[in-house]
Amino acid sequence: MINQVHELYKKYEEVINYLFFGVLATIVNIAVFYLFDTVLNVPYLYANAISIVAAILFAFVTNKLYVFKSQSASKGEAFKEFYLFVGFRLLSGVFDMLSMFILVDFLTINTNVSKIITQFIVVVVNYVFSKWFIFKQKEG
Repeated sequence: MINQVHELYKKYEEVINYLFFGVLATIVNIAVFYLFDTVLNVPYLYANAISIVAAILFAFVTNKLYVFKSQSASKGEAFKEFYLFVGFRLLSGVFDMLSMFILVDFLTINTNVSKIITQFIVVVVNYVFSKWFIFKQKEG
């Protein structure tokens, strides 16, 4: 039984790790948003931008080291991964900001509920960006 679980984990390790660290990054995103929006009373779009930056930094480190296990051959390659990661995450961040604006200002949904709704879609979009564009496995 334990061997079967281990084999399943090895087979789906990347997806399992992505989901695990994706959940943690989402928690970071939501917690930072809650802190700034609800506790510190920062306007919700500013709070959202701050939470996106915090989540991007957390996600880069965990995705690089634990999900895609990317080992950069040089500082230039590491910088390229960071640049691409931040660039693509900022694209999903634009979606995040627009979604929040629409959900809060037009549909009048609570800011914290809107943040949670938005994160479900952002996680999927970020996986695709990371898997296919940023931490591509080298051929050979």
